[in-house]
Amino acid sequence: MTDAPTALDLPQVEPLPEQTQSYFDLCNEKLGLVPNVLRAYAFDMAKFDAFTAMYNDLMLADSGVSKLEREMIAVAVSSENRCYYCQVAHGQAVRALSGDPELGERMVMNYRTADLDPRQRGMLDFAVKLTRSSATIEEADRQALRDLGFSDRDIWDIASVVGFFNMTNRVASAVDMRPNKEYHGQNR
Repeated sequence: MTDAPTALDLPQVEPLPEQTQSYFDLCNEKLGLVPNVLRAYAFDMAKFDAFTAMYNDLMLADSGVSKLEREMIAVAVSSENRCYYCQVAHGQAVRALSGDPELGERMVMNYRTADLDPRQRGMLDFAVKLTRSSATIEEADRQALRDLGFSDRDIWDIASVVGFFNMTNRVASAVDMRPNKEYHGQNR
């Protein structure tokens, strides 16, 4: 195991563009690290910009789905796909946002064992169904989310987060993306 963010030989652009370096500096300031996923994408600035724009929109923008719930989706999808990088990184985010280390661990292992409210449980059941067999999603599945209080916009946001993590899980697994070691001990 090396310090490289992936198993591929794709060195980071040097020097980083000023805007990207500022983003990395902000990550260091707020998180105490630069997530390896960002380091991994920094070999190609167009890919980096596309990834970060989509991630920031889906995970940080205003939504009726809370940031914690979006992280919970990321973990449930990543657990279903057995994506090591995302289980570690987003499991830590669940611990941080919830203040509950046990919730983060339960989410990684099996969200069904976590003490979730019916809204969160229904959202994660939908996320896993969409991950396992997207073609089987029907109006009844969307209506079940509506019945739990999700708006149609929220359903769009849930589906978009699920779709994003299904894509990134596959890339992370394919390139052996390695989580930052710091994640393992944080918020426990």
